[in-house]
Amino acid sequence: MRIMLVEDNELLAQGICLSLAKLGMQVDHLNSYQQALQGVKNESFSAIVLDLGLPDGNGKDLLKAWRQQGMSIPTIVLTANTDFDTKLECLDMGADDYLGKPFDVRELAARIRAIVRRQYGLDHNSLIIGALCIDLNTREVTFRDQNVLLSRREFQLLLELAQSAGRVLTRSQLEQLTYGWDEVGSNSIEVHIHHLRKKLANELIKTVRGIGYTLIEIN
Repeated sequence: MRIMLVEDNELLAQGICLSLAKLGMQVDHLNSYQQALQGVKNESFSAIVLDLGLPDGNGKDLLKAWRQQGMSIPTIVLTANTDFDTKLECLDMGADDYLGKPFDVRELAARIRAIVRRQYGLDHNSLIIGALCIDLNTREVTFRDQNVLLSRREFQLLLELAQSAGRVLTRSQLEQLTYGWDEVGSNSIEVHIHHLRKKLANELIKTVRGIGYTLIEIN
């Protein structure tokens, strides 16, 4: 999952990024209102973690602006402001969850998984498509009842394809979702697709010539 973290405390942000990366999430960090306002344009994210106290604006106003623009990416407000009225206001503005500081990053990760599950209509931690099963919590993958060992990037790529099963994702979209703003090799996506086909099944991931890739259901 690709997460956008909007947090102006650099030390805290670094800790969150490292911890979530260990749990298989790609985290892109922004530290201001204006950066975040522009950050969602032409970019793909699974979820957003938003601080309220930003140096150049209020996170509530940012959330309101996003929702008025029709941006529906699941958003968790993460803030030291635990005032009940502020919590209600954020939830009414369109926040999907609200977590006060200090917090345990494991709880944050669990809440991210929960709002992403709801986004994709899942009622548990397993994403099952035909013979493919992906556990969002443990990051275990099984195919035709056999465990499959994947690298972090391979897992991220497979998860994004599975969450959009039947829909074609372009190479650019897959690069954004898998690498975020990290540097990407010229043929990295193709290499990962090749490895996934070898480890799973060649016909599981279909190439749509001139457009991108799609994951199809097979048994």
